[in-house]
Amino acid sequence: MAGRLAILACGGALPVQLAAAYPDAMQITLNGIPSELVGTAQSFQLEKFGTIFDAMRTAGVTRMVFAGHLARPPLDPALFDATMMRIAPGLMQAVVKGDDALLRHIIGIFEAEGFEVVGAHELLPDLAVSAGLHLGPAPTTAEEADITRGFDILDGLAPLDLGQGCAVAGGLCLGIETIQGTDAILRYIGTTPEALKRGQRGVYVKAPKRGQDLRVDMPAIGAQTIEAVADAGLAGLVIAEGQVLVLGADRVKSAVEERGIFLISRSV
Repeated sequence: MAGRLAILACGGALPVQLAAAYPDAMQITLNGIPSELVGTAQSFQLEKFGTIFDAMRTAGVTRMVFAGHLARPPLDPALFDATMMRIAPGLMQAVVKGDDALLRHIIGIFEAEGFEVVGAHELLPDLAVSAGLHLGPAPTTAEEADITRGFDILDGLAPLDLGQGCAVAGGLCLGIETIQGTDAILRYIGTTPEALKRGQRGVYVKAPKRGQDLRVDMPAIGAQTIEAVADAGLAGLVIAEGQVLVLGADRVKSAVEERGIFLISRSV
């Protein structure tokens, strides 16, 4: 029988859904990192990492899940406890290598302390869209070419540990998602002059980095993403099947229908 679960909750709706599905889970938030579970969770200082491990063991936790958007708050070395002093050098080296490298390192820290790290998609399997999702109109021949181009771009960027999405119109890359996130790049794409799109509306493609550990930072979309894609003037959104979480599926479907774009899952 699996031991008690801990939810390390950052920003967004995913931690809330996990907490609702696993009401007996220990809820953990970190000072300086926004979370919608504030008020129901135990909050800890990142500088005092040892207190997190101690509290998890006291609560009978044996497995944990990272959920939500993990920001990078400033750290005060003067406040480091003994555990943080021990792990800080490795963290600092991982920080400069990109998000996936950093998150893999953090997973390793928790595993070294004896905790099993599981993915949100393992705990809420219905959120990861399988093959065959197709809402809205069919992509045109040109849009199909842009979809292929988008996945090729993301595949090529994977070794650089960059973002999880890009927009393509008429074969041209309109933008690549980086640390600012999906909404920010879609707002920027919305400012693209029509003349640069070669007469095409374009598409947004979202997928994890090739080889990414899906236990942390698994790509996710919600109704807000659909609205942002439509506001950017794009024809639709394509996601990697089984590798992108859809939060609030009913609201997502309604948004797709109301805005007249498409939402499709594809194998990568």
